[in-house]
Amino acid sequence: MAIILDSLLPLSRPTLPARISTPFPPPASRLCTRRNQSFQAFSIPRRNAMALILSTYIFSEVGLHDNIAFAEPSVGFREYIDTFDGYSLKYPQNWIQVRGAGADIFFRDPYVLDENLSVELSSPSSSRYKTVEDLGPPEEAGKKVLKQYLTEFMSTRLGVRRESNILSTSSRVADDGKLYYQVEVNIKSYANTNELAVMPQDRVPRLEWNRRYLSVLGVENNRLYELRLQTPESVFVEEENDLRQVMDSFRVNKVGG
Repeated sequence: MAIILDSLLPLSRPTLPARISTPFPPPASRLCTRRNQSFQAFSIPRRNAMALILSTYIFSEVGLHDNIAFAEPSVGFREYIDTFDGYSLKYPQNWIQVRGAGADIFFRDPYVLDENLSVELSSPSSSRYKTVEDLGPPEEAGKKVLKQYLTEFMSTRLGVRRESNILSTSSRVADDGKLYYQVEVNIKSYANTNELAVMPQDRVPRLEWNRRYLSVLGVENNRLYELRLQTPESVFVEEENDLRQVMDSFRVNKVGG
């Protein structure tokens, strides 16, 4: 969430301690369901089947890099633990990590490329957050989150227009005893079919994309952490359960030093 209130980039890091990705043990009922599904191959949705095939190939090619270890695939989720910056989360086991994306960590669905998650951190040298309530109530935090998204999506193209809406804001105390804010927004992007046309009737706006953004905000180590999830509205209903499990899993942790 450095991008919300703190524009400074994090300092260069020393060699990182191990970041560990461990499996999230599946309930017995889900294991039974998976065994039963193995005898019903043709009932698996095409999208899920394609994602599974692609992710199996990708993970077979990935080794251990930058002290990050990936566990064997579980039924639904893997756990990512960053012991250096102090946060952890669970993510869909078939999502792949993308390096050089600008965030502290970035995973995406290999089949629906507009569906992804990232974590943003405020600068440890300039932020002095004590609690997420430093942002104000959840409603105020939601406005800051939306404003930052719209700033990032600003375009110099002629005829581009964004429509945005805060769908919900809330707070919760997780099992670690810390307070977290959750923000959910929708943003649509429209562009003219012929932005250089002289006559207004020839500049017809069309929908470019329609996405939902889900954010979880937490504070620890005097830093503000933001988990960001993005998904097209067209697949949100199908993916909602998994996305909300990722949101609920996000934790910020004390770093020694």
